[in-house]
Amino acid sequence: MVELWEIFWKSMTIYLLLITLSRLIGRKLLSQMNFADFTVAITIGTIAGSFVATTTQKVWVLLSIVFLSLAAVITSLITTKSLAARKIIEGEPVVVVQNGRVLENNMLKMRYNVDDLEMQLRQKKVFNLNEVEFAVLEPNGKLSVQKKSQFQPVTVQDIGKPSKYKGLPTELIKDGDILAQNLRQNNLDFAWLYNELNRNGIRDVHDVFLASLNTDGTLYLDLKQDQMDYVQKVED
Repeated sequence: MVELWEIFWKSMTIYLLLITLSRLIGRKLLSQMNFADFTVAITIGTIAGSFVATTTQKVWVLLSIVFLSLAAVITSLITTKSLAARKIIEGEPVVVVQNGRVLENNMLKMRYNVDDLEMQLRQKKVFNLNEVEFAVLEPNGKLSVQKKSQFQPVTVQDIGKPSKYKGLPTELIKDGDILAQNLRQNNLDFAWLYNELNRNGIRDVHDVFLASLNTDGTLYLDLKQDQMDYVQKVED
């Protein structure tokens, strides 16, 4: 029982300490780490693991994994229910570029430098700060970017043309099984489905890997054993 208590308090201490240190180190720990950040993260993890494992004997140390997992689940539930807790544990989005101007004070608070900003902008295919209207550093360390209107791609709405609704397709057959509920939701029946399969030269529904109905009324079909002349390879 003494060992159980020792494992518990050590695990919770390490968990709280690591969360605190992660918040102090900043969001770069989550998004892009340089060599120094990587070295610190690996060292902290090694020391934390050693703290629990070295003074605990036999299989008791495995309970640390259970306690840490439970702590993560509980933390997730707390942050889901409480906005205040979410702000403390996860942080809030921070604006680093506003109306095209870099907010140096906000970047300093996040320990976020201009090289980090430019790198993440390039990852968004933005190579010129002059194109940026707003840039927000998210709690997960990623950068959300809104370009100035003159640098945004033209949409159908911009040129004054009507656009068609494009929703999600409805799966009708998955791995050879017909999804009857989805058929009914679209006011379709088995006769219609079998007729469509026959029209596409498919005699057995079990040969179908996936069939989905697009919002424009077209039916996508993929067979389990596709006959292809050539299969593209990604590797060299």
